Amino acid sequence: MSAETAPDPTIIDDTTALAARLQTVLDGRWSAARDLVRAQIQQQALLPRTGLGLEEYRDRVLAQMKDMVELGFPASGFRPEHGGTGDVGGAVTAIETLGYGDLSLMVKAGVQWGLFGGAIENLGTRRHHDAYVRRLIDLDVLGCFAMTETGHGSNVQWLETTATYLPETEEFEIHSPTPSSRKDYIGGAAEHARYAAVFAQLITAGPDEEATGRGVHCLVVPIRDAAGDDLPGVTTSDCGYKGGLPGVDNGRIMFDHVRIPRENLLNRYADVDADGTYSSPIESDNRRFFTMLGTLIRGRVTVGASAGAAGRFGLALAVNYALVRRQFQAPGGDGELLLLDYRTHQRRLLPLVARAYAFALAQNEVTAELHDLQTADPDDVDPEAVRVLETKAAAIKAGHTALAQRAISEAREACGGAGYLSENLLPLLRGDIDVFTTFEGDNLVLTQLVAKEQLTSYADDVRGLDAVGWVKFVADTARSVALEKTAARQVVQTLLDGSDEDPENSALTHPGTQLRLLRNREDHLTRTAAARMGRARDDDADPLEVFTDTQDHLIKVGAAHIDRIVLESFVDAIGRVDDPETRSLLKQVRNLFVYSLLEQDLAWFLMHRHVSVERAKAIRRGVNELCADLRPHAQTLVDAFGVPEVCLDVPMMDQ
Repeated sequence: MSAETAPDPTIIDDTTALAARLQTVLDGRWSAARDLVRAQIQQQALLPRTGLGLEEYRDRVLAQMKDMVELGFPASGFRPEHGGTGDVGGAVTAIETLGYGDLSLMVKAGVQWGLFGGAIENLGTRRHHDAYVRRLIDLDVLGCFAMTETGHGSNVQWLETTATYLPETEEFEIHSPTPSSRKDYIGGAAEHARYAAVFAQLITAGPDEEATGRGVHCLVVPIRDAAGDDLPGVTTSDCGYKGGLPGVDNGRIMFDHVRIPRENLLNRYADVDADGTYSSPIESDNRRFFTMLGTLIRGRVTVGASAGAAGRFGLALAVNYALVRRQFQAPGGDGELLLLDYRTHQRRLLPLVARAYAFALAQNEVTAELHDLQTADPDDVDPEAVRVLETKAAAIKAGHTALAQRAISEAREACGGAGYLSENLLPLLRGDIDVFTTFEGDNLVLTQLVAKEQLTSYADDVRGLDAVGWVKFVADTARSVALEKTAARQVVQTLLDGSDEDPENSALTHPGTQLRLLRNREDHLTRTAAARMGRARDDDADPLEVFTDTQDHLIKVGAAHIDRIVLESFVDAIGRVDDPETRSLLKQVRNLFVYSLLEQDLAWFLMHRHVSVERAKAIRRGVNELCADLRPHAQTLVDAFGVPEVCLDVPMMDQ
């Protein structure tokens, strides 16, 4: 490169410093955990691979997990009194950062330390903590999380596997009574797991009592011996090749009257005495069930977070490629234009980069709230705070995984033929990320759950109701509850107070105007959904038909809520940034996030007269202008993701 064309080193230094400041904002409270895992990814090149058989890939990932034990973060997710170090946020953030490497490793680690370990810690008592926690941290005990069944995915309350108590031997008998009760898609079940946290319908009979179903409970069930062979009564099988995640040994489990000791019931919320007497500190079966599930929220938070990291990884690959790949000569020019100099290419990538920033900051907030709840004294935890976090975690998981899938797919296409080569990683990322939209909660079901909570104001009475009962409840009680249940942030309220109540009269770049537009949409959708469900009160109405007819509306309510809470997190995060240059660039990114959101739903905003035709035109122009404004910062924006260099060192960058 000649002296005339060499970049100004001062500009490079300034850009690097800006990227570092942006990364500090994105990394958030647990930046040290992120750096620890980034270094491991860099040193060991922990990237998705091709050319390995299933067994070899699975053994490779298990060996990588053993290396992770020495880093300390597996112990972070467990309380000190149970054998851990008590840094839940650090543990979640560390596993999130594995999304910059091989998602097989992330999923395998999440199953062992998050799901299996989380069930032991959160649903068990001291006898289980003493027996398992330290050993599962060190991988001396390998486990799996056996919830999903062939016939029952999201509908966990209706699982068919049974756990029948036998007082004469003081044992539980675990049984799969039907083909549809087979535990399915269970990570670790095909090969490595020796134990399973099994969710089953508990059946007990105390003295002089009839056998009674007590609902779904969790028990620790040994499934393999030390040699890796199935134990008597246990039949495991392999799901084989999947669409991605080859390093995760997903499998199936069937139980044929398998006996386990009474002590293997994870008994924090319910217990069975030697004579079969059942007891629980929570009288309501529904409340007990949802309380148990609520303690396992960490898995859902981790899935959303790691998907987001993978999405940022894909975008960094695509933007970096667009900054080296040239295509077609500029009119009157000597050389070809870079891909990212085309407005169409900017439009396909930069709004996704802006959305990735927004969700990364919202994800940090969810992780912090999870940490604060799960490290507090259990007696001091407000059940309503747990309920609100469950809904927020569902919202961010649904939105973040959908974004990751879309971002990686768009990144693959934006890189053309190069993006289709496995050596450039994007096809592997796309295969691995695909299932994230359906495991730990199907995104449509989660979005519907979010909408239900808005419509019912978190009422306990609605939990466990079927579709008909739920619609009837809404018809009788729904009111304008869209926003009341979100804790007011001072910065958000101040911005709202400083903007005109009619968004049409305020600048669209004003955060208060942006917040008001998204709040108004959510409020309108929630109230009209409640009104539509009010038909269930009519004498000739079929509540199930009413529910089915309004499901699309419910999904829209949930999606609007997700957009709104993400924007609030973004605005709140910007308000805490002191450096003027960093704050200014983040505001531009926030504006592109909002403008592109409005553009995608412009038909709705116009149809319901929330924006005028002229403002609609301004929104479309604004997306173009913001893409142009952010084009010079594209490299800085993706560098701030902090994706390890080894992940971005792919052949297509050698142009």
